[in-house]
Amino acid sequence: MNETISQLSRSIGGCRICRDTPRYGAALPHEPNPVCVPSTTARICISGQAPGTRVHQSGRPFTDPSGNRLRDWMGIDEDVFYDPGRVAIVPMGFCFPGHDKKGGDLPPRRECREHWHDAVFAAMPQLELILAVGRYAQTYHMGDQVRPTLTETVNNWRAVFEAAKSDVMTRPRILPLPHPSWRNNTWLKRNPWFDTEILPVLRAEVARLAA
Repeated sequence: MNETISQLSRSIGGCRICRDTPRYGAALPHEPNPVCVPSTTARICISGQAPGTRVHQSGRPFTDPSGNRLRDWMGIDEDVFYDPGRVAIVPMGFCFPGHDKKGGDLPPRRECREHWHDAVFAAMPQLELILAVGRYAQTYHMGDQVRPTLTETVNNWRAVFEAAKSDVMTRPRILPLPHPSWRNNTWLKRNPWFDTEILPVLRAEVARLAA
């Protein structure tokens, strides 16, 4: 890990912006426990939403059922998934944001994106593939390629993914994915093309880049 990544990791680990000096809304309602795994060698980066309660407690990303499903989608085991030399993990919010009135997770804190993400991704020029998991990650990484709905955005994956081929200077490639949460079970059943079209490409790319 080079000095830039090391410095960023230390700074992120001690970040208390949302708790002590929040810029948007109320302060984080609990002690921060930032979860972020940058890397100088990984060619794959998973950019998801924000840690849930289990990850907040463990301090390790995707230690929940959604992590099991994501690893299955990628076709890799925990040894590969948690090897920072092969897979970087940079959620849009580094800390569990708390619950809304209905018991669901609040959106990722905007402070993370504004304060950290540009610097983190600038420090990882070796990335070749970013898995943009969910709407917040897609908005950050894809810009005007985001469609009005998640279904439209993910269904447009081929145009997004292939865009890099038209410009050798364009890196990394982006693959938009739905969140692997059980809350998306109905979506997955309604969109079988996700399994038949996207997952084979995802697994092939992961096998190539994480070898």
